[in-house]
Amino acid sequence: MKELLYTIKANTPKDEIINQLKAHPEIKFVSLVGVDLAGNDTDEKIPVRLFLKDIDEFYAGRAVQTDGSSVVLPGIATLNNAKVDMPVDPAVNWFVDYNFEYFDDETNCPVGTLRIPSFLIHEGKRVDSRAILTDTLAFVKKELIDLFHKQGEVDGLEVSGNDITDIIFTSATELEFWVKTPLEEAAIEEMSASQVMQEQYWQRTHGAVRCALEKCLVELDKYGFGVEMGHKEVGGLKAQIDEAGHLTHVCEQLEIDWKFADAVQAADNEMFVRTIVKEVFRAEGLEVSFKAKPMIGLAGNGEHTHIGLAAKTADGKIHNLFAPKNPYEDFMNAVGYGAIMGLLKNYEVINPFVSATNDSLNRLKPGFEAPVCIVTSLGHTPKIPSRNRTILAGLIRDLKNPMATRFELRACNPYTNTYLVLAACYSAILDGVRYAIEKPAIDLLTELSKKAGQDAFYLEKSRAYRSEEDVFEDYTAAERDAMFGAPPATVWENMQAFDNYPAKVKVITAGGALRTQIINSFKEGALLRWKTEIIARILPEMRNLVRKAQLIESHYRTDQDSYNWNKLKDMRELLAKDSIDKKSLFTRLTNALNSGDFATASKLQVEMYGKIEELKHLHDEYVKNNI
Repeated sequence: MKELLYTIKANTPKDEIINQLKAHPEIKFVSLVGVDLAGNDTDEKIPVRLFLKDIDEFYAGRAVQTDGSSVVLPGIATLNNAKVDMPVDPAVNWFVDYNFEYFDDETNCPVGTLRIPSFLIHEGKRVDSRAILTDTLAFVKKELIDLFHKQGEVDGLEVSGNDITDIIFTSATELEFWVKTPLEEAAIEEMSASQVMQEQYWQRTHGAVRCALEKCLVELDKYGFGVEMGHKEVGGLKAQIDEAGHLTHVCEQLEIDWKFADAVQAADNEMFVRTIVKEVFRAEGLEVSFKAKPMIGLAGNGEHTHIGLAAKTADGKIHNLFAPKNPYEDFMNAVGYGAIMGLLKNYEVINPFVSATNDSLNRLKPGFEAPVCIVTSLGHTPKIPSRNRTILAGLIRDLKNPMATRFELRACNPYTNTYLVLAACYSAILDGVRYAIEKPAIDLLTELSKKAGQDAFYLEKSRAYRSEEDVFEDYTAAERDAMFGAPPATVWENMQAFDNYPAKVKVITAGGALRTQIINSFKEGALLRWKTEIIARILPEMRNLVRKAQLIESHYRTDQDSYNWNKLKDMRELLAKDSIDKKSLFTRLTNALNSGDFATASKLQVEMYGKIEELKHLHDEYVKNNI
């Protein structure tokens, strides 16, 4: 088998692309990858010969169209106005997706599909996630350069703002995922104990899991991702060996990290990495889940998103825009403080993009190293970088490498729409930098470190924004809510932020790409999925839990058994049993959703989750007392 082509580099000239494809006849198809507002990517098989014949039409967006039923663009691409054009994006890498289960007879190579990142255009406007990030970054870049040129010297910044010629947005994500043997039920209680005892984290992988992980790392490096590490995460259980020597009952959590890139490229990379990981593990007979919380009671899958900002100066050098002149004396310069302040102050309207599903909010619970509070950590002193894992957005520093200074947003999950999150984050960062660029860094540190109730010029008086303590262990839930704000409990509550914080919405829409039309479309789609999932998936699952909590027939029953059963029976009826005069919680929730009373439905969903946890606890006590 000859050497395969894995990547066509960004900004490769058309004639060179044509030559590369002609030199690799095993690449039979192209697929235009547009990303809708739900984060779904399009995939289609277009013969390469058509792409080569009409390459100019593909660049112009006239070769391929889709419609509103194919992509999630509610209120934009409707059934009576559905045409969406798909021009290719030559400014990023194009990846070849190989089908190793189908070999081309002539070349004896796997058949490949060239995945080409593209934009979605409706009525002359770009409406897709990739375009929103691309256009937002163009706006933020221009605004930052103008700010630096106007200000000149910025406190703590190692270069003069007048020397800055370009802005570089760097980002990276970390992919966590669960792998399991298909169709096998997870032993939740046993894995929870293993998690508490830290029996899995960074342990050795075995058998099919080891093979798949190592194949992933090798395969991803072929695409130039610069893989940095693959390892076991906190969740999992020791597998068993069958009579043939194969591992069974596999259920464990893994993580793969790779090198940072330009923000748009980083989001593209993440999407393609998920595809490769899923296919490689599937070939080894393993099922992969990127869900934020695949199993309630166990660690969820995070996708910590790293956010950086750098400047290029006239001499061609690159400078980190967050790093201070002396990292042993200062945490950051004025730009860095402004950036984290902007991110935190406006996070309420970033959060809907981060957590837009029931699954995502299930992960954000105290006790699982998933953030629930809008708070940062810088470190106790500049000499000791922080590794506080309980906060929302932490400052990452390497005292010997100023270029490594960045923020880590810890709330994201593998299905978070990274394009929209980064667009909103960099818009919020711009807002903070606008405020901070004229201020002394020490004054900004003081404001960022203020207590709840203290006056502030930029940040809100009622809130605190920095904690070097363990947010979960050192504060009660009431204290957390008072200092950092109460987190949204449902998708409905999260989406309400767009209505409740108009000034903050104005910040993230300032660039014009993440505009009101896009936000309304995103919100409409998220709420439709929220409603549909509760009715069609969550409630049936909850009903099954109630049905399984059955009376145990026994010849030996004590008064404790009767007491436990009566409490359990009452809870079952409250949740799932209707009468003519009184409706169950499940029915009331369904009726509220179907009638569009989302505020009531949201409250009932929270109540339902609480009652289900009570049901599980009651059932557990009831079962354990039966012998």
